[in-house]
Order: sequence, then structure tokens, then C-alpha cells
Amino acid sequence: MSLMELQDKSEHVYISTGLRRQTSAEIVSEARRSLRTLATRRPFTPQEKHRQLFGESSSRAHDGRPPSAFSLYAQHFEAPDSRPGSGTRLSPLEHKPSLSVSLDEDGGVEDATLPKPPAERGNTRIGSGGSRARLLRAASINRLPPMTPNTKSKKKNKPVEQIGFCLFQKTILIGDAVSDEIVGELCNACSGLHNALAERGMLGRQCKKRSAILRTLFRLIDVGSDRLNLTIAKLILALNVSGNNLLNICKLVFKISRNASNDTLFLNGCILDSLLSLLHCEDVWSKGEAVLYCVGSLKLISGNTALSRLLLSKGFISVLLQLSKRLMHGPSTSVTAVLRNIADQSESRPSFLSNKSFSTLCLILENHRSDIDICINVARIFSKLSTYTECCHALAETPRCCSLFLDLLGKYSRKQDLVVRLLFTLGNLTAKCTEARERVYEEEGGIDVLLDLFQVYQETPSPPEQFHASEREDVLVKLIRLLANLAIHPTVGTALAANTLCVQLLLEVLECRCVQDSEELLVNAVATINNLSFYQGMSSVVRAQHTHISQLLLKLLLSSSMDVVLEATRVFGNLSQIKDVRHFIMQHKGYVVTLLDSKTPDVCFSACGVLINLSADPDNRAMLRAEGTVQKLIDCLRDFGPQDWHLAAVVCQTLWNCSLDGELQHAEELLEILWLYTDRGALQWPSDGGVRQVQEACWELLFLPVAEKLRQSFHIEDTTVIIP
Repeated sequence: MSLMELQDKSEHVYISTGLRRQTSAEIVSEARRSLRTLATRRPFTPQEKHRQLFGESSSRAHDGRPPSAFSLYAQHFEAPDSRPGSGTRLSPLEHKPSLSVSLDEDGGVEDATLPKPPAERGNTRIGSGGSRARLLRAASINRLPPMTPNTKSKKKNKPVEQIGFCLFQKTILIGDAVSDEIVGELCNACSGLHNALAERGMLGRQCKKRSAILRTLFRLIDVGSDRLNLTIAKLILALNVSGNNLLNICKLVFKISRNASNDTLFLNGCILDSLLSLLHCEDVWSKGEAVLYCVGSLKLISGNTALSRLLLSKGFISVLLQLSKRLMHGPSTSVTAVLRNIADQSESRPSFLSNKSFSTLCLILENHRSDIDICINVARIFSKLSTYTECCHALAETPRCCSLFLDLLGKYSRKQDLVVRLLFTLGNLTAKCTEARERVYEEEGGIDVLLDLFQVYQETPSPPEQFHASEREDVLVKLIRLLANLAIHPTVGTALAANTLCVQLLLEVLECRCVQDSEELLVNAVATINNLSFYQGMSSVVRAQHTHISQLLLKLLLSSSMDVVLEATRVFGNLSQIKDVRHFIMQHKGYVVTLLDSKTPDVCFSACGVLINLSADPDNRAMLRAEGTVQKLIDCLRDFGPQDWHLAAVVCQTLWNCSLDGELQHAEELLEILWLYTDRGALQWPSDGGVRQVQEACWELLFLPVAEKLRQSFHIEDTTVIIP
């Protein structure tokens, strides 16, 4: 691990003053750690091209599911508190009313003050497929009629104009355009009526003239303005409609939400509160399909970042989780789809954590494990949230989450989009949580499930191929990363290193893939072999196949990818403890020595690890010196020392071993550098306190002891001790 990595660790450790500061010994212990977790990109989810109730990739059959596209007009709404509507068009008003609205003694709206629904027209019927150009017999309007107080009102000086509601004065063609000015006035009138009714406690079913108001509002839907319809929908929901009218008003809101250009209407209006209130009501289970369209609307608009954040501020996650508990066998697909969108926002993490959402989501997953759409939605939520450490720990503490993931991986092994996300999430858990590594390993058949997946996605595809080559590779990248993270646990690592199938599958990746086409896959495969090579007991298959592995690694050292070269060098650092491997490397020693010319500290560090093992053999030291190893090591010390004291310490160890049986070349140059680097006062330290502590710990505990011993060796004629 380089100092840059240590600095990253120190920033994490010292940001919060409430966290215990690491001791110098702990910092050095972390720096010496050779087993590493792997990171990778989160699986990419393309945004759906079209806004619809069910996603384009939904597995649900189109037959029998609620539609995303439909037409809605006034005729689809039923007269409140009466028999279902017949679909007959209403005849127009034939006069110009000067609207006067007042409240009666009981807070109701007087009959004389409200527009009356027109009488039925004899033979005019418009079916569900009727044209919007049919006549309503209302003439075009230039301005809405003035609203004047009713002098008959028993309550004087009431601001009745606040609750005045205006209809069209004259007949118009529904298909004719209505000016933005008229739409604005109608919206203001609806809002004014809403506010007035709210002030007098007449919302819900309390208003005596509720039926007349609703009939009037239903007629205005045919104006065809999304802005007006959203304003109308807010008022209709506030009047507590039910049955078919509730369903249709939710469908109307959904229809408006399908157009992304209408997002500003949702952002600027207050319809969101009305929709959340509907989902929050006690008898939400009785709302039927209306809830589906309500949640569908929220799903579509939650893809907008600003709206998503606004919903978060309104406690949206809590509402959805409560809804999912009440409707555990209801519209969970839409609920999980909305949560999936919300999880994109980093601001959502506190809400997910505080509402114990992980246990609820796992319960949904368990109850709907046969519903692939719900499984994929929840997997996407987990893949997003598990990129954050605190969410990883919360998920890892959720009972049976690892067991549930492994069960789904076995059940849906061919569902690439689900498999890749579950593997990514498990990889995140095992990167951060020791308990997660234990649970995956201890789950009966868990490792077998992973190796079965490895075989499925590794094998040569046969027609018809179910998924693209890039999709297969993405699964392998996530799967191999998971194995690497599991191998950090001593028990799991020992078992995987002794698993013939596991090692063989990893070696097949090295044999069959090229760096140009599969760089990340190769990096992960070699890094996993590196972690497994740490366990070199008698049962280790990696140790048993060291010759074949060494041959494969040698090819990778010639790669143009520095990441691949680095991982291959790290494996040689472990395997070079084996005498036969040291002999193999010395036959190609030029490759390792050349790595010291790298401008990458991590590569130089790993190369020094190999050279330390090689120079432990007396027969190898003279050959290494002849390759110019000493000068290259001195150059590394000069270039990287003050920035990476751990690397400087390893360089000094390598120089010590190289000088054990002969005079060290370039001794004067080396001695000058050592005098400078062992003088604490002559060194420049970072101003940042946390970073400085890391550097001083590595300098004092790692570099200084070996540097002073190397400096003193210039005055000792017989140097025979090898630095371990």
C-alpha cells in the first residue's frame, strides 16, 4: 500500500473528532497489509426512453395489466353521490352569468350562487373514443365574468370572490385553443375556491354543494390544459372523491406526469402533498387501481432530480415504506421502482437508514421472490446504496440478506441484470464487513452457487445466446471481485485457495482473455489469485500449480496495462517465497528489475517485494547487481522517499540484501541520501495534521530502523544478517 492510500485512510479516520485516532502501530499494520479488497463500477442502468406505468423491460404480460396510455374527458367521470354517468353530453349555458358566490349560514354554498349543470341534450352521445372536437356549445371567451358578492348572503362583507368559480360564458368548440390567459384565470379561480373552502373547513365531504362543484370541475377537464387539469385534480382530491372518480383523477395525474415537460407543474404546484396524503391514508388498501396510478405518477416524476429532492423533503421514503407494509401483496413493483429512483440521490441515505428500510426491502424481496421485476428493482436499490459504507453495514446487519441474495442468484442465474447487481452488492458488503464474508461462506451451498455462476458465464456461449459478451464479462468482473473480497477472511481464503474448481476457473480467465479486450476482468482475476496465494498451506491449489501460474504471470508482465503488471508483480511477491518460483524469475530477471524504472510507486513497491525474496538466495545477489539493480533502487529512494516512507523502507531492505556478500555499488551516493532522510529536522512534513501523523509513523516505525542499519553497515566489514 502506498502513502497515497494511507493518506486516503487518514482523511477518513480524522474527519470526525468523535472517532478514535489510530496509533502509529495500527497505521503501520494497515500499511503492511498484503490482502486487498477490490472496487468496481456500479452496473449501468439506462434511463427508460418512454414514461409509462410499467418499464420497457418489465416481464409482466401486456394482457390484463393497467394501460399507460388512455383518453380521459369529462364524460368518464360519474356524477357525485348519484348513479353512474350515462356518458351523455351536457347542453351549454345560454346566458352570460355574472357569477355571485356566497356561503350560507351552515358554511355551505347557496344554490343560487353556483353554476347549474345544464340539462341533458337529447340524442347527442360521445363514446370513449369520441373526438375532442365535438361541441359543448360554449362560445369563445375573451375574459371570465366578474365575480360579485351576493347581496342576499346572510353574512356581510365576506371575501366571497375568493371562492368564486367561473365557467365558460359562451359555447366553444372543445377542440379550439384556449388562451394561456384564460387558463391562468381558471387556475386562479380553482385555487381561490380551494383556499376558501379550506379556510371554512369545507373540504372533504363537508361542503353541501360538493356535487355541483365536482360536476363543474369535471367539465373543465375537457379544456385540455395540463396546467388546469393538475390544479383541478388537486381540488378534486381535496374533496375526497372515491370509486371511479378517484381512479380517473389519479389516471389524469398519471397522464400529465408522462410528459417530462410537465415536471415544472409538479414542482411549482402542491399536488405532491395531495398524492402523498392519498398514499398515507389508513384505508389505502381500499383504493384499488387508483393507488397504482398514483404511485406510477410519483415514479415518473421522481426521475427528475429536483422533484426527487422535493419528495425527499416531504418524508417520501417513510410514506413508501409504510405503504409497502400495508400492501405487502399489492403494487410493490411501482413502489420499489420509485424507491429505486430516489436511491439515486445521495441525500436519500439518511432517510433509508433512519426508516430501517433495509429490513423492509428484504422482506419485500422474500415475499416477492417469484416476481422478477420486483427483485430487479430491489437489487438496483441495494446496488446504489451499498456504495456507501454506513449503508453497507446496515444491510450486512439485516438478518438473512446474504442468504436471500444467494438464493436469488441460484434461482435466476440466467437473469443477467439481476445477477450482476446482486453480485455487485455482495462485493460491496464483503469489501467492508467481516461478518458478510463469514455469512456468505457459511451459507450452505453459497460458494457452490458462486462457482456455478462462474461456469455459466465463463463457458463459450452456444446459440441462441441469451446475452451479449459485454454482459457476460460484467457478471464475471463482479463475481471475481466478490471472490477476492471473500478471500480476505483467513478461513474463507484458505478454503478458496484449496478449491480446485475455483483456482481452475481463475486460471482459465488468464489463459483465454487478452488485456486489450478484458483489462478489468484480468486485473480482478490476478488480484484474486494474489489474495489466494497468501495462503500457502499444503492444501493450497495455488501453491501446487505455481509453475503454470508463473508462466501465465510472466506474459502479463509484458502487458501495456500498468494495472495488470502491478497485480502480476504482487502475485510474484507471494509466490517468490517458493524456491522453484525464484529460480523461474531469475531466468527472466530483467523483467522484474525493469519495473523499478516505473513512475508508479505501487509498481516499484511490489517489484522490491519480489527482489527482497530473490536476494535472500546468495546465488542471486551478484546477478541482480550485474543487472544494475542497485542504481535503480537508489533512484527509487531519491524519487519517492519523502512522499512514501513505506516504499523507502522496502527499498532499503532490498539494498541491504543485495549488499550482503559484496561491496555495495554507488555507496557514496546512497550514504548521502540516507544521512538526509534520517534527519527528522531536515525533512519537510505536510501541514495537514492527519497526513503528517501517517507519514511520521511510517518514517519512524518502518523507514528509520532499516535506514540506520543500512547506513551503519558501511562501517562494518562483515555483513551477514538478512533483513526479514
